[in-house]
Amino acid sequence: MNRLIACCSLLAVAATLSAQTPAPKPPPKSPPATESVTIAGKAITITYSSPGVKGREGHIFTKDGQIGKDPTYPVWRAGANNATKLHTDADFKIGALAVPKGDYTLYVDISDPDAWVLVVNTQTGQWGTVYDKTKDLGRVKMTMTKPMATVENLKYTLTALGGTTGKLTLEWEDHSASVLLAVH
Repeated sequence: MNRLIACCSLLAVAATLSAQTPAPKPPPKSPPATESVTIAGKAITITYSSPGVKGREGHIFTKDGQIGKDPTYPVWRAGANNATKLHTDADFKIGALAVPKGDYTLYVDISDPDAWVLVVNTQTGQWGTVYDKTKDLGRVKMTMTKPMATVENLKYTLTALGGTTGKLTLEWEDHSASVLLAVH
């Protein structure tokens, strides 16, 4: 009889413990990502969330497309979820724009979906659809190309080109935009 009570008690405890174990969370729809490069001994880092095309090809960058639903359109958070973060350990230039070392938020003006303009904003820590134009440090035209194939998940690439120069590239869907970097 004691064995039966002990077995039933153990079974009840095991059932209670297994019922309390939460189900694993599904992966985020727009997973977090970080891209870094060291140029002339100084780090530059971009932290963002990477949305997927998910069958919306041709319906992302148009006024009536996915990004057109954002309240900041035609300025886009250049990622998903929280605003895209830029951190630099050095004073540097993005194109002709001087960027002092520190923390910033990146946006992209896609008024013309085939001629993007990178926006460097001094406001930090906000949700991606919170944009204050008065906090813009400046804007830089990006060089546009077409990727060889559809880029399913938004991707930033920072590349050291040698010496004090580098390149920032942003790719998603059938768009690729880049701009040169130069560390002082």
